[in-house]
Amino acid sequence: MTFNEFNFHKDLLKGIKIAGFREASPIQESVIPIISNGEDLVGQAHTGTGKTAAFGLPLINKIANKEIERALVITPTRELATQVSDELYHLGRFCGIRTITVYGGVGYGRQIALINKGVQIVVATPGRLKDLYKKGKIDSFNPEIVVLDEADEMLDMGFLEEIKEIFEYIPQNRQTLLFSATIPEPIKELANDILSNPKFISVLGLNEGTVNNVIEQSYYVINESQRDEAIVKLLETEKINKSIIFCRMKREVDRLTEHLQAMGFNASGLHGDLEQMDRDAIVKAYRRGESKIMVATDVAARGLDVKNVTHVFNFHIPFDPQSYVHRIGRTGRAGKKGKAITLVSTEEFKELQRIQKEVGADMKLAILNLEPTKVEIDFDSLEKIVRDVTINDDAVDFIDSMEDMDYHEFVERVVSLLLQQKKTSTRQIGYSQDAVNSLLESYEDEQKVARQNNRKRKKR
Repeated sequence: MTFNEFNFHKDLLKGIKIAGFREASPIQESVIPIISNGEDLVGQAHTGTGKTAAFGLPLINKIANKEIERALVITPTRELATQVSDELYHLGRFCGIRTITVYGGVGYGRQIALINKGVQIVVATPGRLKDLYKKGKIDSFNPEIVVLDEADEMLDMGFLEEIKEIFEYIPQNRQTLLFSATIPEPIKELANDILSNPKFISVLGLNEGTVNNVIEQSYYVINESQRDEAIVKLLETEKINKSIIFCRMKREVDRLTEHLQAMGFNASGLHGDLEQMDRDAIVKAYRRGESKIMVATDVAARGLDVKNVTHVFNFHIPFDPQSYVHRIGRTGRAGKKGKAITLVSTEEFKELQRIQKEVGADMKLAILNLEPTKVEIDFDSLEKIVRDVTINDDAVDFIDSMEDMDYHEFVERVVSLLLQQKKTSTRQIGYSQDAVNSLLESYEDEQKVARQNNRKRKKR
């Protein structure tokens, strides 16, 4: 569908055209008519599929046509709130739409003043919004439409109670929209509490599981000692525009960022211990392309929506399957191809299999061949090998066939050939398929022994 088919306000269509939108994405085509009809909605789609425009366009259209006066969008992080607010402003600027971003870490004054002055769209993080409502600072703000964006991320970050409390301050006669990449049980329960007879829309393909099918996924089974070398070689060999490298811990982000910078890479680190001003500067530099590699924790990267991220690297596998989905969803945006590459040690391999099974991911085993490296020749060892080798009859016949060549020259050439082969050694990063199969067999044997021991203990 083209956006003209939605019967939008002419000033909104102007904003859509300048934004470069041509045809509606699947999530937009599915939910815009439902939202336009005033119905509650639970929408399931991956980040990067056009969700902001999916709820933003009908929301702006209702304001432009004076069907409603105000709307509220709740997002898990300040970064995502800023992105959503910017996109809604640019889409609705010819309609005279004013937006404000409300988040913690800065003073209350300006945010309260703009809300009470009548700004049409408020995009807020849960903590600051709850605080403003609880202290009676924005009693006059009564949105007719409320959107929960990235609901599962808010759940993961522990904002569920704040969300429930916020809805105690919002009028009941509202339209409520909930968007989430995954729908775990607590999100279903929340939807039952705050939505009224919602429509459920999912644009995940039948064979897609919960992972975007434009993302090529691969993994390397490595030794723990190879992890730094592997990420460096992958950054050197992959055709990367922008990339995000996920680490589990803040200290790992700092260490890896320093290591990559020392190796000459344009890398920056992002985690929760950074001051908000520093975080903003790092994200802006990354968006502008001044930094090409972002090393980040899961929490720091939540809501980080940056265009043209071609690669996501899992320096360590995540703690749970849903984190894997959110991590790799940073690439493969708006239908563009992306790559997700995971480094997994032999000890972590079983965990990777669990993630692969739960999210329905098609991950391919990969091996990275390194450039041949020079090896020092140990002439004492070589002499011993030569003296101890058993003479082969074929070797005698071969020497006899070379009777036209001077004997010393022949020996020099053979030894030179031997040395030439010894001087280079090709290494690889990643276990081969045979080695991985052996690893699986050993795991199965261990499990079999463990089951047998358990049965023996129960009999006793």
